[in-house]
Amino acid sequence: MKVGIIGGSGIYDPNLIENPKEKKVETPYGAVHLFIGRWQGEEIAFLPRHGIGHQVPPHFINYRGNISALKSLGVERILSTSAVGSLNSLMKPGDFVLLSQFIDFTKGRPTTFEGDRVVHVDMSEPYCPVLRAVLLEAAENKGYRLHPEGVYICTEGPRFETPAEIKAFRLLGADVVGMTNIPEVILAREAEICYASLAIVTNMAAGISSGRITAQEVNQIMNEVINKVKELFSFAIPQIPKTRTCFCKDALKGASP
Repeated sequence: MKVGIIGGSGIYDPNLIENPKEKKVETPYGAVHLFIGRWQGEEIAFLPRHGIGHQVPPHFINYRGNISALKSLGVERILSTSAVGSLNSLMKPGDFVLLSQFIDFTKGRPTTFEGDRVVHVDMSEPYCPVLRAVLLEAAENKGYRLHPEGVYICTEGPRFETPAEIKAFRLLGADVVGMTNIPEVILAREAEICYASLAIVTNMAAGISSGRITAQEVNQIMNEVINKVKELFSFAIPQIPKTRTCFCKDALKGASP
């Protein structure tokens, strides 16, 4: 098993893959429940980030357990989805954004597997360039509106942001805001797993939107685009090179003093 999918808000139906079978994986960080199935002839691990039925809020997600579980199954590439609010007037609800950089505004989440060893993992290019290229090609093939780059700012949640915070985040250069990509992308790099995230714009952020932001609004947009996500991943997965040539596989080389 080489490919894993992490489904975010609205993307937690295991039937996204064929013949899903639930599997419990024990990790040093606790048990993780995920699904094993097939997609386009490939064996795939599907992990609903918020748990089955969206039960776990973003600040309580077992990020280390999730990445550790996928690593133990032999996963080398992760495609993830993220529901986001937009700070960029060009990025509209229903658009896809291929994340390229992040800004971390979380507060109390463990961001490393290491406890008593110093590891300075490089994050100059946080998202795997090979997987990003594959997803970009998939969107072009399907004719879907996808922004090829986007800066993601991660907040602690579970509340939505204030208009004042959004104004500050725009000054920092953020394009979209969410609550879950950190520390997931960092841990994937530390585990030397290739990782890319397809963000789905579900709403304009606070102070930019015309009214209140609700979870129902987010779910509505996700329900509208879920088939597009499935088509994108269906095209992308067979295009992933069998041999890894990117730097992700060697992320720990030179990371320790």
